Amino acid sequence: MGRILCLVAGLGLALALLLAGPLWMLGTERSDGGGHWASASREPAGLAPTALEAPEAVVQVYAARAWGWRGAFGVHTWIATRVAGAEAYRMHHVMSWRRPTLVSQSTATPDRAWYGNAPALLADYRGEAAAAMIADIEAAVAAYPAPSSYRAWPGPNSNTFTAWVAREVPGLEVVLPVTAVGKDYLFDGVLAAAPGGRGATASLWGMLGLTLGRDEGLELNLLGLSLGIDVRRPALKLPGVGRLGMAPVIKGAEGG
Repeated sequence: MGRILCLVAGLGLALALLLAGPLWMLGTERSDGGGHWASASREPAGLAPTALEAPEAVVQVYAARAWGWRGAFGVHTWIATRVAGAEAYRMHHVMSWRRPTLVSQSTATPDRAWYGNAPALLADYRGEAAAAMIADIEAAVAAYPAPSSYRAWPGPNSNTFTAWVAREVPGLEVVLPVTAVGKDYLFDGVLAAAPGGRGATASLWGMLGLTLGRDEGLELNLLGLSLGIDVRRPALKLPGVGRLGMAPVIKGAEGG
C-alpha cells in the first residue's frame, strides 16, 4: 500500500508540475480567452516578404499561440511557400473546425496574426534552397496521413502536420517550440527523425517520448506536454510557458 501511495503521490506531483506553466499563463492572462474569434486581430506581422522585396522562391514556417484558453498550453503552426516571382503564397495547415481539416490556401499574407496572437518565424528558406523544396512540400501535404482528423491532445493536430511534413521533405528543417503540443505524435512506429534535423524523436502515441537533437536539445514528453533544455543555445523549455533563455535558431536563416 505504501508503494502505491508513493506512486500516486509521484504522479500527482508530476502532473502538477506539468500544469503549472499553463495555469500560470491563464492566471496572468498571457493567454486571453476573452472576446470573440471573429473580432480578433488578423494583421500581418511583416515577416513574409512581397515579390518586390524578395522575388526568389520562399519557404517559411510559423507558430503562434492558439486562440483562447488553448493558447495557455500551446501554439498553432503552419507552412507557407511561394514560387519565384509569384505574388501569392500557398499556406498549408490543419484547422480543427474545417472538414477536411487539412487546408491549403492562397494568400498574400501568410504572416497574419493567428486570431489575436502574433506569429513567430521558425524557418525561413530563400532562393535555390526554397525552390528545391516546394514540389516536395506539395507532395508531402497531399500525402499527409490524417487530412480529416484533428485532436488537440495528444494529436494528430496542426503541429503533428508541420512536424510530419518537415520529416518528409529533404532539406526542410524546423525546430518546433516545446509548446507545439502534438509534434511528437508519430503515425508509424515509435522512432522518427527530429523535425530540426540531426536528431531523433522516440514517442508512444504522443503521450510519452524523448527528443534529442542538435538544435532541439533534450526534450521530455510526459502526457503530451514537453519540457527540456537547450545547451547549444542555452535555454529552459517549460510546458505552457515555452522557452526561457537565448532565442531559438531560425532554420534557413542565421546560418541555421
